[in-house]
Amino acid sequence: MPDVATPDASGPSGDAAATGPAEKKEHIALLGLGHMGGPMAVNLVKAGYTVAGFDVVPAALEAAREHGVPTAGSAAEAVAGADVVLTMFPSGRHVLDAYQGEEGRAGLLSAAGPDTMFLDCSTINVDEAREAARLAIEAGHRAIDAPVSGGVVGAEAGTLTFMVGALPEDFEAVRPMLEVMGRRVVHCGQHGAGQAAKVCNNLILGVSMIAVSEAFVLGEKLGLTHQALFDVASAASGQCWALTTNCPVPGPVPTSPANRDYQPGFAGALMAKDLRLALNAVQSTGVAARMGPLASEIYDAFAAEGGAGRDFSGIITDIRDKSGQ
Repeated sequence: MPDVATPDASGPSGDAAATGPAEKKEHIALLGLGHMGGPMAVNLVKAGYTVAGFDVVPAALEAAREHGVPTAGSAAEAVAGADVVLTMFPSGRHVLDAYQGEEGRAGLLSAAGPDTMFLDCSTINVDEAREAARLAIEAGHRAIDAPVSGGVVGAEAGTLTFMVGALPEDFEAVRPMLEVMGRRVVHCGQHGAGQAAKVCNNLILGVSMIAVSEAFVLGEKLGLTHQALFDVASAASGQCWALTTNCPVPGPVPTSPANRDYQPGFAGALMAKDLRLALNAVQSTGVAARMGPLASEIYDAFAAEGGAGRDFSGIITDIRDKSGQ
């Protein structure tokens, strides 16, 4: 899967955006202005896109307005006249309900004009993403699933990674817009492939963070300093993102959440959710996975026992507590 973005073209202030003739930019309805969607909307506005934002949470709407994002009075109002409907919702059920409508309200698919591009950046089940695409296409629209990686910091900086499931021509149509919000934009395949890539990636991340955390607690028991273990593992075969970027102990990586009492970052509740999505995919495909289901169980317990709002690297504190330290 090629990485089609280039560093020079990424971000809202990239030099590539300032050269050549001006191009007509899409009118975007961005629904879901929370921790991720809000900063994404800000970057689109800065890049010159016409944006109409909406969120059911008044505080999110107010925060978006304070950062220069025009807002609408309802989702239907935001969608009217939009070329692209970008959704960033908590779950697949929210996406499907919004597309179809519920409790007597018209859905987004009926509120949108013909041939609107429905771009869902939520993290949901692969099957739900494919169902959302089917509904959109049957209603006369186009559909893309494009979950993101990079967290709130990446959303604010415009350095997200987008994992995209789409028809090739639809991918090319939205690529410039995604490059405003992200540093890497990867076309993973047809509808649902973006979500497939996301759950596989986060399966690796969840398992590796547990392994890194267990290794540091073991090192403590054996008399190793955190720095000594980091200096060895970060330059040896134990090297991974969970160690070198999101190190679960304070000190070796000054920017990691461990240095600010595990303020997220990527919250434990979100890791628990993503691992449940991965587990759903494992079960539906019959993969003989063992580490993934165990990691899902561990993060479910971590989130339920006070770790929901802490960075997922805080799992080390749970391991340390249960190790008698």
